[in-house]
Amino acid sequence: MISYETRIGSIGFTENFLSNLIGHAVTSCFGVVGMMPSSRRQRISGFISRKEPSLDRGIKVRGTADEINVEIHIMVTFGMSIPAIAASITEKVRYVVKKATGIAVNKVNVKVDGIKE
Repeated sequence: MISYETRIGSIGFTENFLSNLIGHAVTSCFGVVGMMPSSRRQRISGFISRKEPSLDRGIKVRGTADEINVEIHIMVTFGMSIPAIAASITEKVRYVVKKATGIAVNKVNVKVDGIKE
């Protein structure tokens, strides 16, 4: 949990909340087909679960209340410019997280794990 104190009280954000917020922003970017699992636990839970993949799949958030680092695993559309997609994702994630939480995003690592035609 990432939390900080204000004059009124304490504000906290769970990693799950941040992952869902980031996942929603990433999947709305042009050229992104979907999220890819980033760990064995996510791959295994994907095989066991029959429901739709969650938005937080493929996202790791680390950091403090001052700044966070984000790692994102995605699948892209064939023929799209991967650097353009990565730049779009980076800017959108930084904007959405700062606007919703007030926390600055220090680094966004976009890892392309698949290409779909």
